[in-house]
Amino acid sequence: MGTRELLRIPLDQVSLEGELVIPENPQGLIIFAHGAGSSRLSPRNNYVAGLFQENGFGTFLFDLLTEQEDLVYSNRFNIDLISERMAGSTRWVKDNTAARDLPIGYFGASTGSAAALKASVEGSVDIRAVVSRGGRPDLVMEILPMVKAPTLLIVGGEDTVVISLNMEAYKALTAEKDLKIIPGATHLFEEPGKLDEVAELAAQWFTAHLIP
Repeated sequence: MGTRELLRIPLDQVSLEGELVIPENPQGLIIFAHGAGSSRLSPRNNYVAGLFQENGFGTFLFDLLTEQEDLVYSNRFNIDLISERMAGSTRWVKDNTAARDLPIGYFGASTGSAAALKASVEGSVDIRAVVSRGGRPDLVMEILPMVKAPTLLIVGGEDTVVISLNMEAYKALTAEKDLKIIPGATHLFEEPGKLDEVAELAAQWFTAHLIP
């Protein structure tokens, strides 16, 4: 029997809400970093999280900003701030929950991908793999050569601007890496079946790199 719990993470004079789901016999924990203007309630990320859970992974979705902070538009693009939140929340989950012994991967969307990559470099927790969905890794170009976690970049075939940005980021990455373009998908992968393709590629990546 798995567990599902709502958590409050005390961090930097704020309290962030998150939901931790751990299935039976978990293979690892995937921590989500949502994009600008989104939250832990993102329907797309929650859908992908459900598919990860079916593949035996625990998931943790949390708010990178408080409601008040999110009202300040510039905070949504403050990669330094949200990457610090990502790293701090990862440490808290490792120290205070049943996920403490699980290998960890990051799944980032849009600006959350940049925060996840930066946190994988600057945080104190070993991040085994990173997957970016329609991400903006170009926002942290200067740290990409320092990323050690195997990184998968997934982009929609119709998301032409983001494809070119991801190609530049891909060149800068020196860790194990791959770039997958999903034909017919736009930035949010809203077309039928496209999020399933994202989840399948990501689950394969996490299975290959998180499970000993």
